[in-house]
Amino acid sequence: MQTWTRLLKIREQRGAGYIVLIDPDKLPLDENIKLAIQAEKEDADVIFIGGSLLTTPIFDILVEQIKKNVKIPVIIFPGGVQQISQHADAILFMSVISGRNADLLIGQHVKAAPIIKMINLETIPTGYILVESGKVTSAEFMSNTRPIPRDKVDIAVAHALAAEYLGLKLIYLEAGSGAIHPVPDVMIQAIAKSCNLPVIVGGGIKTPEVARLKVKAGASFIVTGNVLEKNKDSGTIHSFAKAVHS
Repeated sequence: MQTWTRLLKIREQRGAGYIVLIDPDKLPLDENIKLAIQAEKEDADVIFIGGSLLTTPIFDILVEQIKKNVKIPVIIFPGGVQQISQHADAILFMSVISGRNADLLIGQHVKAAPIIKMINLETIPTGYILVESGKVTSAEFMSNTRPIPRDKVDIAVAHALAAEYLGLKLIYLEAGSGAIHPVPDVMIQAIAKSCNLPVIVGGGIKTPEVARLKVKAGASFIVTGNVLEKNKDSGTIHSFAKAVHS
């Protein structure tokens, strides 16, 4: 079964899906593998691997080892063309549509496409929308793009509609790693009502209660990363999963 089909089935069966994001730079290899195993054990639906900056040379090894140890989908969340691995189930073929940086709209994709074709890696075309979060995040700095202001819901909706009309499959609303404020519920709700694409929401989601509010607003998938790196106690992931699936 295609990974994309599995994602749609997760949304259909569970109401919304919970995704654990693993940044290769944040934890040692063995701890990242343990986090992936724990994520599956505590009922996460999907694992994303990637980040805005890659300083470790073991990206491919990490993806391979995580894939060997879990059965849930392992999807690359790429910060650049160097974050590609044949061991993943799929890669978000992601355009930063909220910005006007041509390299992240099409440039990196042209460089990545022949490699992806060669290793026969499934792609999930994704419109990535950065949203103002109260601070300059790594995603904003590294992408050299301005986020959409939190109160400009109409602008965010227009970007999401453009992604749908371009034939993309997912909208990714991102406040950014370590965000002070998550994506506003009113923005999620407006996009979910205006376009037919599943909406992923990530960044600044620090509690299961906040995660649940994002699902109620219309999010199809919730992503957490930083909060798990800081709190690896058993049960944390399960609490988020339960809130998302309720």
